[in-house]
Amino acid sequence: MKPSQIMVRYGELSTKGKNINDFIQLLAQNIKYALKDYPKAKVQWHRDRTYIVLHGESEEGVIAQLKNVFGIQTMSPVIQVEKTLEAVEQAAISLAEKLQAPGKSFKINTRRADHDFAYDTIELNRRIGSAVAQAYPELVVKMNEPDFVIFVEVRDNGIYLYAEIIQGPGGMPVGSAGRGMLMLSGGIDSPVAGYLSMKRGIEIEAVHFASPPYTSPQALQKAKDLAAKLTKYGREIKFIEVPFTETQEEIKRVIPEGYIMTVTRRMMLRITESLMHQRKALAIMNGESLGQVASQTLESMRAINAVTCVPILRPLVAMDKTEIVKIAEEIDTFELSIQPFEDCCTIFTPPRPKTKPHLDDVEKFEAAMDIDGLVKRAVAGVKIDNIGLEDVAKEIDAFEDLL
Repeated sequence: MKPSQIMVRYGELSTKGKNINDFIQLLAQNIKYALKDYPKAKVQWHRDRTYIVLHGESEEGVIAQLKNVFGIQTMSPVIQVEKTLEAVEQAAISLAEKLQAPGKSFKINTRRADHDFAYDTIELNRRIGSAVAQAYPELVVKMNEPDFVIFVEVRDNGIYLYAEIIQGPGGMPVGSAGRGMLMLSGGIDSPVAGYLSMKRGIEIEAVHFASPPYTSPQALQKAKDLAAKLTKYGREIKFIEVPFTETQEEIKRVIPEGYIMTVTRRMMLRITESLMHQRKALAIMNGESLGQVASQTLESMRAINAVTCVPILRPLVAMDKTEIVKIAEEIDTFELSIQPFEDCCTIFTPPRPKTKPHLDDVEKFEAAMDIDGLVKRAVAGVKIDNIGLEDVAKEIDAFEDLL
C-alpha cells in the first residue's frame, strides 16, 4: 500500500481568521502552477489542509516542486483509507514495512478531527500499535523518542496515515500581499531581494535598466535568466526592460562625477515609480544592504528616496554579504549573478562617488536635466516579456549561446 496523496499544512496561514479561505485558494492556485509538469496530480483544498492526489504521478517529483511553494509549512506523503479499524491497521502495517528493522522502536500518534468515530485516540493507539507489533515482532514499542512515528488522523472524509513530515519553505502564498516592482540588476543582491519579497507574499514584476551599447545582450539575458530562476517560487514574472541609454548619457554630461551614482539611482527610482503606478503595484523592492556600497549609506538612501513617497522595501538592509551569498547559492542564482557582464549600475561608476550626498546639491545639479522628458521617454520605450517556468529549462542553453 503506497501513499497516494501529499498532505500540505499551512503554518502561518492558520492565523488569518475569516480571510483564511482566500489565502488557501491562492495557495492552491500556486500549487497547480508549480505542478504544471505533473498534469494528473489534482489539488483539493480545505480550510485546514490541502491534498495533492497523485493519480500515479511521481511522489518524489511532486514533493520537490512543493518545496518551492511559499505558504506551505510542512507536507507528508499519506495513505487515505476508509474509516474502519481493519483498514487503518493494514495501512499502518504497510507503512511500518518500509521503516522497520530489527531493534527499531516505534509508536502510534492518533488525532481525531471526527469525534464521532467509534474509537477514541487512546484505543486507536493501542489497537493499531498492537497490530503493527504483531506483524513485526522485532519492532519495539517506545513512547518517548522512538525511531519512527506513524501518525494517524481521523477526519470526516477518511483516515489518513503518514510517517514522514517534510519541511516546506514557509512564508505566505505569492500574490497574497499584492504586487511590487523589483529593481532587478544582474548582481547577487537583487534576485535575493526578489526571493525574500515573494516569500512574504509579494507578486513581483522585474524592472531591468539596459543601456546599449554600453551594456551587452549578455547582460540583458543574464537578468532574464535570473528572473526565470525566481519563477519556480511563484508564477510567471513580467520582465520589464527599460531603455536607459539616453538618461545615463545625459547624467554623465551634466552631473559632477561624485554625484553620478546618486542621480542615476534617483532617475531609476522615478522611472520605476511611474511603472509602478502604471502596473497598479503597491511598492518598489531593491537589493540594497545598508553600508555595502556608496549609494547604500543612510545619507545616500535619504537623497535617493527624496524623489518618491511610495514604499521602498529593502529585504536585505540588515544582511551582510556572506548572508546574502548564502541565500543566492541556496536559490541557485549565485553562479549566474557572478558572470562578468556589466549592467548599467556599473558602467559609469565614478572612482570616488559621494557617500554623503547633500540633497540641496543633488537638486541643483538635476535642474540642468529634462527629468520629466527623460522619464516619459524611458517609460514609453519599455519592452515587457512574460517569463515562466519553461524559461528555467531554457536559461542555461540561452546563456551558453551568448558566451
